[in-house]
Amino acid sequence: MTTHRRITSTDNPEFRAVRDLAHSARERRRHGRSLLEGVHLCESWLAHCAAPRSAFVSDSGLEHPEAAALLARQPLRPIVLSDALFAELSTLQRAVGIAFVVDTPRPALPAAIDADALYLDRIQDPGNVGTLLRCAAAAGIGRVITAPGTAWCWSPKVLRAGMGAHFALAIHEAVPWSTVRERLAVPAVGTRLSHAEVLWDCDLREDTLWLFGNEGEGLSGDLVAEVRRWVRIPQAGGVDSLNVAAAAAVCLFEQQRQRGARR
Repeated sequence: MTTHRRITSTDNPEFRAVRDLAHSARERRRHGRSLLEGVHLCESWLAHCAAPRSAFVSDSGLEHPEAAALLARQPLRPIVLSDALFAELSTLQRAVGIAFVVDTPRPALPAAIDADALYLDRIQDPGNVGTLLRCAAAAGIGRVITAPGTAWCWSPKVLRAGMGAHFALAIHEAVPWSTVRERLAVPAVGTRLSHAEVLWDCDLREDTLWLFGNEGEGLSGDLVAEVRRWVRIPQAGGVDSLNVAAAAAVCLFEQQRQRGARR
């Protein structure tokens, strides 16, 4: 790691750019970049990806052993901000002051979707989307596709909920169902409360595209028509439904249990 450099003014163009990136979804999409904040996300990026575009650290972060070790592992000259200046770009509370600017990964959608994957249809809560990404990665599923209207996967809130799962996944955002359907080479499976097989009675060992829908409305009409198989999770009386991320976790790990696989 080379000697750091320092920014001291909010008028600095480089500081304004990273602050806009932190707080504006439009800026993140326009530039194709994301801001990773905190030791865990920055460490996960270095473990799975290339060097960041730039690295920022607060004065107190510079003294933190984990942040200092991270900065030493990447080749860039880090930019040091006062704690007050770093707080202007931070979206976290009481976190170690370190952040990476990275090029948002944009993998190409394969010509054939022939292995396990998730399709998220207009799921709007960032916490739900991040948890779904985390569940997919933990269950050994390597691909997540989102429909237009789903929360942006590389937003700060989704990144925090994902806890580094992003870097173990190929994430394809805002992909219309028509594009997925023409490449689909595995059955599409959905969940609902009635007119569906009990999850425990289903043979789930084959590769699957799991469809999970909007928190209030479920799957859109065009997707409902494409579902090859409906499953339901048995529940005690008095509860209308499970949270979408909780339902996904039950389904994905039941599939892994049946396979007896450790991926």
